[in-house]
Amino acid sequence: MRQGLIGAGIAGVAALAALNFAALTASESAPWLVALDLVGDLAVLGVGAALIVRLGLRSESQRAAVGRAQAQLESVVDSAMDAILTVDHEQRVVLFNRAAEAMFGWRREEALGAPLGRFIPARFRAAHRAHVDEFGRTGRTRRMMGAGPDLWALRADGTEFPIEAAISQTGEGPDKLYTVIVRDITRRREYEEQLRRQQAELRELSARVLEAREEEKAMVARELHDELGQALTALKLDLAWLRDRALGGDRALDERLAQMSALLDRTVASVRRISSGLRPLILDDLGLADAVAWLADDFASHSGVRVQLEVALDGADDVPRPVANTVFRVLQESLTNVARHAKAKNAWVMLSERDGMLQLEVEDDGRGIDPRALEHTRSLGIKGMRERVLYMGGALEIGRAPRGGTRVLARVPRRLPTEATR
Repeated sequence: MRQGLIGAGIAGVAALAALNFAALTASESAPWLVALDLVGDLAVLGVGAALIVRLGLRSESQRAAVGRAQAQLESVVDSAMDAILTVDHEQRVVLFNRAAEAMFGWRREEALGAPLGRFIPARFRAAHRAHVDEFGRTGRTRRMMGAGPDLWALRADGTEFPIEAAISQTGEGPDKLYTVIVRDITRRREYEEQLRRQQAELRELSARVLEAREEEKAMVARELHDELGQALTALKLDLAWLRDRALGGDRALDERLAQMSALLDRTVASVRRISSGLRPLILDDLGLADAVAWLADDFASHSGVRVQLEVALDGADDVPRPVANTVFRVLQESLTNVARHAKAKNAWVMLSERDGMLQLEVEDDGRGIDPRALEHTRSLGIKGMRERVLYMGGALEIGRAPRGGTRVLARVPRRLPTEATR
């Protein structure tokens, strides 16, 4: 009867291993954990075989069943694309698959019986051994190893490489076994680093384009204000001189001169409006605080939305031009969105400084914005705001306001990085 129970147990473990192998080949969400169960089955099967030997149960059928199950599981482990290592309670290697041979550069015969520390850089060995011992005391059966990206392994030739790893444990006391599945992520790190560099380059290029546009807008606005404005003013004076000398003469001439004077006034107003739209000269002449106040008043007068402004900023006239440009454009885009989409009656604009960061907050009491829409928005305005702020080393948050509308919060360092080191 005892032989039958043990034989049934071995058959059960073999069946469970087959199920885990099927799950491993089909799993996409958690293949690490399924694989740990699979290797755990191999360890349990080994314990079962040892128990048979200790009990003296050596029938041909039992030995054949154990042999077939072990051969099947060993074949599965050797066919795994990730490195699989199992160590005993002393953290010495008792299982080392083919993927581990290829990854670490050690033959299986050289690895078996070796301490686990052989495959870990020297500076991490003590901490790693302590972590494994602590994991053994927790009683947890499996978990991912490491809370961050700093897991490293060591090849036979002495080179280090980054890894991901998952660990499981079975057994108790001197029979405890730890199984680790290791994945080499060197190529992934290279791709991630390349992607980060490309993103940084694109962000810098985007920022340079935006700055070039700001410079061009400032130049055009200045020329419109100075050159064209002066020419229009001269024409207005000449027209006034002509009207003074034509009064009382031809009535039709007097009406035409009046029409020309009115057209000239509208043209001057249009030039000023276009110049301010390109770049308000007050931003360069008087500083960020006055430019924000002007923009808020101009928005309120044209949109019909009541704006409450609060500015608590010392020395606003010495804010670096790129920083002032960023804050001003974020405010401009935010107010434009309020006018176009919010259907708000009130808006609140707050500009302050905290811990060396300029903080601009814009809220409204409109219909608000769906957070899901921000993930799929095609608005170039929002993307432009975000890119401007990120390039300056700041952060931009857009979401629901406490008053029910939309809240835009931008934090930008007051000083440029190059200035901070001077």
